[in-house]
Amino acid sequence: MSTIFNAEQRRFLKLLGLSIPGESPLLPQGAIKEKAGAVAHATASAHIAASTVPSDAAPAAFDALRAAARQAPRQEKPSAPQSSPVREQSVPLPPEEAEVPPIPEPTVPTPLADPHRLAQIAASDWRDLQIMVHNCRACGLGETRQHAVFGAGNPRGSWLFVGEAPGAEEDRRGEAFVGRGGQLLDNMLKAMGLTRQQDVYIANVLKCRPPNNRDPLGPEVQSCLPHLQRQIALLQPRIIVALGRFAAQSLLQVTTPIGQLRGQTHHYQQIPLIVTYHPAYLLRSPLEKRKAWEDLQLALRVVGEVE
Repeated sequence: MSTIFNAEQRRFLKLLGLSIPGESPLLPQGAIKEKAGAVAHATASAHIAASTVPSDAAPAAFDALRAAARQAPRQEKPSAPQSSPVREQSVPLPPEEAEVPPIPEPTVPTPLADPHRLAQIAASDWRDLQIMVHNCRACGLGETRQHAVFGAGNPRGSWLFVGEAPGAEEDRRGEAFVGRGGQLLDNMLKAMGLTRQQDVYIANVLKCRPPNNRDPLGPEVQSCLPHLQRQIALLQPRIIVALGRFAAQSLLQVTTPIGQLRGQTHHYQQIPLIVTYHPAYLLRSPLEKRKAWEDLQLALRVVGEVE
């Protein structure tokens, strides 16, 4: 099924450098056995549909999710999984300073904004959310991935770091932030007195790898962001650190360049949010590590103020 965009949406996607999504063939995919049948039935009605990258005018999907979340039962914070070693992979990112123009809110609801699907996500506990992510076919990435990458670290940690999307090796192994970028992030955490095994949980906006590490498409973002929003609701971190332009703009619903988002305290709902550069960008631009360290020091000060 082809995705249809109006003229304004096509103009925006071209300015952003995104391709117009086309038809993706169905490929077999392994799924988690436990509860997979029930969850797959609940999520099978979601398909690729026209959408846009989140902007200051929030799409219908986010409004529907917030409405459903208000009625969702409160969940206990998930228990910590066993720690796993850092593995090898690099994660390429788009240019950090790219500026994205705003677009108007969609006027026609899409299948990605299906209230029933969003209500299920908003009411899920940690285990059910994992199963939903692993069985998700709400966009074409579910047909091309090897593994959905739910996250890594300690779900009971006080810190949440959010990146863009899995890379090739993460897709193969099913683990977030591995390789050189993951090693750099672990070194940054160590300098802060933190570890991903005890203090930090790490997630991405997208749970599936875009082919060839291309930029995420609007429908992919709109489809997957509710999963991250539910993760945040369950984790209830004391602070969020957005790694890179894409994560920052997705969480804050803005198109402001990363250079203008750094150096100040933002909020996702009532949770403090600090913006810094993605580790993969720092590997390409090592002179920017000083700025990233300033951002992390700001995050430490903010946490000290809220404790």
